[in-house]
Amino acid sequence: MNAVRDTLGLASALGYRRVAAVVGHDFGAAVAAWCALVRPDVFGSLVLMSAPFAGPPELPFNTDGKPLTVPRSPTIHEALAALSRPRKHYQWYYSTRPANAQMWHCRQGVHDFLRAYFHQKSADWKQNRPHRLASWSAAELAKMPTYYIMDLADDMPATVAKEMPSASEIAACKWLPDHELAVYAAEYQRNGFQGGLNWYRSRTGGAFDNELQLFSGRTIDFPSIFISGKSDWGVHQQPGAFERMQETVCTRMVGVHLLYGAGHWVQQEQPEEVSSLLIDFLRGPAAG
Repeated sequence: MNAVRDTLGLASALGYRRVAAVVGHDFGAAVAAWCALVRPDVFGSLVLMSAPFAGPPELPFNTDGKPLTVPRSPTIHEALAALSRPRKHYQWYYSTRPANAQMWHCRQGVHDFLRAYFHQKSADWKQNRPHRLASWSAAELAKMPTYYIMDLADDMPATVAKEMPSASEIAACKWLPDHELAVYAAEYQRNGFQGGLNWYRSRTGGAFDNELQLFSGRTIDFPSIFISGKSDWGVHQQPGAFERMQETVCTRMVGVHLLYGAGHWVQQEQPEEVSSLLIDFLRGPAAG
């Protein structure tokens, strides 16, 4: 809700009481979705990119007089760690205290760490072949690449270092040339990663789920579209979210676009096509 408040504050500071659309990528998609859900009087349409929105947390239903549900055992984290190839979920790794220092002061340096990270989550890494997962279970989650379901003993720099692109692959990367990546790297070298990692700590801790249950059952009822890369595992990392977004949460979903030649960084990997989709949406369904 703080991020929604910040977005409202920005629109207000710029002198707008209503805006045509709110657009978000990845964690920004969640912010955009919550803006749309909470303040449909301000935001006229919604564009989600690379991260489906499964709706607000549900309130337990029809529980009167029934025994309390016992939490499952083992937990998903225990089950991942118990696999024959022990694993862990990247969001819970990002929530740990050591994660910031491990990335900030990694052996290969921040620039090479980010280069490998951006590469492995893009369409340039040919092993990205995402598909629907059957359930939120260790066996199913372990089908995802290690930048999502990490080897238990590795930190993230060690994870992506195994897929560091070659010099020729880096030179061929037109969507993120080294001089542009250097801007990101310099800022992370200066400030570290903790600010962004706190988003994960907030989410995985579940501290605000009860507050968000206030919106249980509420839907997004104005025009919305979803844009992602065909090679983006983010579409399926939360089993069922992609389908729920289209079938239940966004009641006027007018387009779902999975773009060839793009992974997780769809607006960078395919900027012209993303821009064209946004313009068509804003001139068409969003304007109507």
